[in-house]
Formats: sequence, C-alpha cells, structure tokens
Amino acid sequence: MITVIHGGHLVNEGRIFDGDIVVEDGHIADILPSANSQSANSQSVKVIDATGCYVLPGVIDDHVHFREPGFTDKADIDSESQAAAAGGVTAYFDMPNCKPQTTSLEALNDKFERCKLHSHVNYSFFYGATNDNADSFAQLDGRRIPGVKLFMGSSTGNMLVDKQAALERIFSTCKLPLMVHCEDTDLINRNMAEARRAWGDDPQVALHALIRSEEACIASTRKAVELAKKYGTRLHVAHLSTAEELELFEPCRVRRGAMMPNITAEACVGHLYFTQLDHERLGALIKVNPAIKSPVDQFLLREALNDGRIAVVATDHAPHLLSQKQGGCVGAASGMPMIQFSLVTMLELVDEGVLTLQRLVELMCHHPALLFGVERRGFLRPGYCADITIVRPHSPWTVTKDVILSKCGWSPMEGHEFQWRVEYTLCNGHAVYCQGQVDSSYIGEAVTFCHR
Repeated sequence: MITVIHGGHLVNEGRIFDGDIVVEDGHIADILPSANSQSANSQSVKVIDATGCYVLPGVIDDHVHFREPGFTDKADIDSESQAAAAGGVTAYFDMPNCKPQTTSLEALNDKFERCKLHSHVNYSFFYGATNDNADSFAQLDGRRIPGVKLFMGSSTGNMLVDKQAALERIFSTCKLPLMVHCEDTDLINRNMAEARRAWGDDPQVALHALIRSEEACIASTRKAVELAKKYGTRLHVAHLSTAEELELFEPCRVRRGAMMPNITAEACVGHLYFTQLDHERLGALIKVNPAIKSPVDQFLLREALNDGRIAVVATDHAPHLLSQKQGGCVGAASGMPMIQFSLVTMLELVDEGVLTLQRLVELMCHHPALLFGVERRGFLRPGYCADITIVRPHSPWTVTKDVILSKCGWSPMEGHEFQWRVEYTLCNGHAVYCQGQVDSSYIGEAVTFCHR
C-alpha cells in the first residue's frame, strides 16, 4: 500500500516547506513539492490530507519510565506506548529502574520480549549501571540499545552509584553513550535532615527545590563532566534543572553530516514549563527529581534551547498512582506522566516565542537520533522509516480525564487548553494514532543504532 501525506507544511532540517511525502513499505519513498505532485490524484494510493497542518519527523523521547516489569499497577508498556502515540512520539528509550532492574542481559532481553508483544510505537532500553556491573558492558550489543544509564543521585528505584572507584570504572569502561542522573545525595540528605528538624517528618512539597537543591545538582554534574573529560566518555546529562549547570556545556549546533559533541545535556518538558512556584497550585503532582527550580532557572533553560547548550528535550515520563502523589517531600512519590502532552506543550512554547518550530524539531527529533546513532529515523528523508507526526495549529482542546491514556489516569496538564492538536502519528508508515484513536493492534519495532 502506498500512502501520500498531501498538502502539509513539512518541518525538517531547519526548513519549513510545502510538500507531499510518499510512503511505501513502511519507509519514505519520496518527498515531492506539493505544487508539482500528481501522486495525491491517483486512485491507487491512500491519501492523508495534511492541509493546514505541519508535518514533522516522529518525536524520539530518549527518557521514559514505563514501569514494566515490576510496577505495572502504575503503568505498563501497552498503556504508555498508547499515550506516546497520542502525543506524536514514535520511539522511546526506557530506563532501567524497574523490577527487576535492567542491570543484566537477562533482564534486558526480557524487556525486548515484552515490547514485541505490547509496544505500539518503536522502542529500546537503557542498560543500568551499578556499583559492580561495569564488566558486563563489554557484552552489550550496541546495535540494540542507546546506551547505559547511571544514577549519580538517589532517585526512584534505589540504583545509586556513589563509590568513587565504581564511578571511575564506569566512565572508563563504557563505550556507549552514558546517560547520567546528576544529584549529590550527601548534600540532599543533609538538606532533608535540616528541613525535617524545622518542618517535621514530611516537609511541605514547596521545599522540594531547597532540599534537592541547585548545589546538589551542580556538584554532581560538575563531577560527571570532569570524569567524562578525563576518560573521553560520551556523556549525556539527563534533565538539567539549574542555570549554573548550563555553564558546563558547550553550544551544540549540529548541521547535516556533523557529529554531536562528546558531552551533551537534556532538558525535560516539566522543567521548561513549570517553576517551583507552581507547587502552590499543583502540589506534589509536579514533584520530580531533580526538583523543578526557580523562574530564573526556567528562563535560562529556555534560552539554552536556542544557543545549543541543551541538545535534547525529553519528558522523563514517570507515572505514579495518584494515591502515591499525596504528601510532601518525603511522602509523595517523585515523577509525573508527560509523554502524551510533551509535543503540544513544546508547541505552546513555540507560540510564546521561546523557540522556533524548526528548533523544536531539532531538539525532539533530529538530535536524539544523532546523539544515540539511531538508524534511519528522526528525519524526513527518502529511505528513512516513515515515523511521521502531523500536528494542527489553531485547534483548541482541553485536557480532560477521559483523554488521558497513561494507566495512572491523571496529568498535571488536566484542565489546560492547548492550541495545537496531534492529528496523526505514523509509525513505520502505519497510522498508529489517527484523529483521536490509537490502533492498539499495531506493534512497533525495536530501534537499531550505529554508534560512532
């Protein structure tokens, strides 16, 4: 079957232009100027009318927690990949802090087998580093996974690596991209002890950014960058949350054929959209690790989207049951579901003038593909897999509980009116999401990689 996406504004590699995309056998067969294209007039093809819409490469979310195996009361591969499809996300890379943790080849292979049955978009998984498993890195198949995840700060799942010898071993041994959660746990523990003395056993969530402080983030990120420079490690620091951390990264402006820098940073939608002042309105619903920081931090993180110090925008999608989000800095779980609403939230920032649509596509589609060596995805190019997202502007809708597809059943965006709408999500040429409906019979593919 040949499909033609007709009449849309294509956004790709720094350009916005009108064109038709011809899809055949799951791949982009051709990209033709709309004015010269006769393909949409043929009766032998399926036509998707994208008039008035913007056609983007499918979003690649390099940072999600789908909670399977072990925590499927909160989320699972089936539910969260449906939410991804509804959000325009065509590929995700899942984190290892599930149960059992993805710190062995057996656990890694088990997750691949689960996705073969239940993932409705494309997928892969990070392998988890521990204090004593660096010797297993040599057995990893770099064609199958994006990299290794290291927790240099304690967070959900208790995968903290805090021994200096283990850190040296990991940074010196890891030949794949090393994604690192950076927070100084000793500083956090001291801050928490002081807060509990002053405010009781469960300090109010408004204090979360003081406990998981800027200093804790900066100290840990500085250490990670120093280790990466010492050993030549390909370091990717997850979810930057402070302005001062930005000073540790060089601008990243990647053009066609160029390589990503050796040391890069990710920002997450939550840190770009909310500030710690929003805890007054949303409480623990936006409690995440590292904590969402000040309006100044948010402003400078947004600026860094454009100057290149932020290379990738992701979600850190991390569902919990609503009952687990009650309480304060101790009682409420950290993490929030965002994958269904990440693209439309970033498109809202485009409308606000924070970044251009072309830059959004670089940060959410092109750069994740380049950074992790994703094969034939992340761009609108002939020969590439037809992972394509079609979005419509000036199409207001409100997030209500009945549209939330994450298994946890809530979102910090509930009640918010968006002006952009995801119309279609094509995964390998298949319309896995079409105008409000997910095709739950479709199963995505394992992403493949070609690491430099």
